[in-house]
This record gives sequence, structure tokens and C-alpha cells, in this order.
Amino acid sequence: MAAETDPIKSDVSPPTDGAPAWTDQNLRNPHEVADKARRVQSMFEAIAPSYDLNNRVHSLGLDQHWRRVAVKMAHAGPADIVADIACGTGDLSMAFERANPRRVIGLDFCHPMLQAAAKKPHGPETSYGEADATRLPLADKSVQVVSIAFGIRNVANWRAAIAEFARVLSPGGRLIILEFSLPENAALRGLYNFYFHNILPRTATLLSGDKSGAYRYLPQSVNTFISREMMVEAMQAGGFVNVAALPLTAGICVSYRGVRRG
Repeated sequence: MAAETDPIKSDVSPPTDGAPAWTDQNLRNPHEVADKARRVQSMFEAIAPSYDLNNRVHSLGLDQHWRRVAVKMAHAGPADIVADIACGTGDLSMAFERANPRRVIGLDFCHPMLQAAAKKPHGPETSYGEADATRLPLADKSVQVVSIAFGIRNVANWRAAIAEFARVLSPGGRLIILEFSLPENAALRGLYNFYFHNILPRTATLLSGDKSGAYRYLPQSVNTFISREMMVEAMQAGGFVNVAALPLTAGICVSYRGVRRG
């Protein structure tokens, strides 16, 4: 029987003027846009109904494989509480549930995404609620695993989010960050970027009927985000040790793992 959604509310409000979230003017570097959080929330509200379909089609189903790898890297045990941040439609939360931890808490600041997650089959040990990644409704040192899949680059202040993850993790707890990257091989990177910028935005927009600019934002947000080396350094500076970055599928995705300093 599905668990009820936790009554946690976010104070981030989406744009209300009906304009696209992302345009040529603000896509040069979307991470520098002052109201990035509002635009990201509006974007995800627009694409929530078709989010899973586009993920499966445009990753050729590999997105689920990447999530399974992330779960294995977390080493979640039966006594552990997992906080899955920016959980979206709940795919990583459900993957963690299959690892049989004590509890899985899925948190996201986009209500339609959470509604989609809550409709999927999940046990009573899994719950969903609204929250911002930089202000989690969790006590200090209260969870043993924090995960965020394809969400860290969408957070307006991602360094603050890493600090917040460290706050809620118990000493020895694991942080798992799953995020898109670019292939290191120059030829493969060129082919991938051609697909990423010229094909995916068109086909994904066609499938979703999206008018928010979400699938133009996606490749641009990946290309302008920090490097793997900078992510590792940021995790180390944020209180994590034994930080590792595992490239997946020729490097188009990376699973980062760090242990909360004790």
C-alpha cells in the first residue's frame, strides 16, 4: 500500500506570467540566472507528466542502470535511513527501497513530480514530501545515506546543498551524487554534444509538448556546470572523505560517493 506524502511545503514559487522558463537570453549560462530556482521549478512542473518516458527513450533505458549503480555504491543496510533529494518521480527512491533500508524519504520542491512518485507502487517505509535541497526538514546527523540523482546542477546554490547534506548525515554516512557529464574522448564528446544539442531537444520536446524550454536547458546546464574534479573538491571541502567519481557509459554520467567525516 502506498505511503502518504509528507505534508512538507516549499517556499519557492514558480513564475506565474506564463512565459517560458528558459529562453535564449537566460540559457547562455543558466547557473548564473538570479531566479534559477523559480525557473527550474516551473520547468519541472511542465514536464512532470512525460518525465519518465523521456528519460527511458533518450537514455535507452540506461538511466535505471545508473540508479542501480548508485544504490550499490551507497551500501544501504537494514538499519539505515535514506534521504533521496530532488527525488522527482521517485525512481531512485524506489531503487533504494529494493535494497531494504529502514526508511526512504524522497524530497523534492516540485509538487507535480512528487504526485507522480506517490502514484507508483511503494511500501510503507517510503514517503515523499516537498522540500528545498538547501533547507531539508531533517534533524542533524539523522540519516545514513543522502542521494541526489541528476539534481545537483539544478540547485541554485549547490555548495549550500552539499553543506546541508553533510549536516543531516551521521558520521560515516554516505553521500551519492549521480549527475550527467561529458565523455572525455574528444571524438565521442563531439558526437554526444551534437545529439545532446541538436536531436534530443527536438525529440524530447515533441514527446512532452513542452513549452518551458526544459530540453534546451538540459544540455546547456550540463555543458556549463562544474567539472568532475571540481565536484570532488567541493565534496571534500564540504566535509566528505574517501571521495570517488565513477564514470558510467563512456562518461556521460558520473556517480560520486563521499563518506561524512566522523
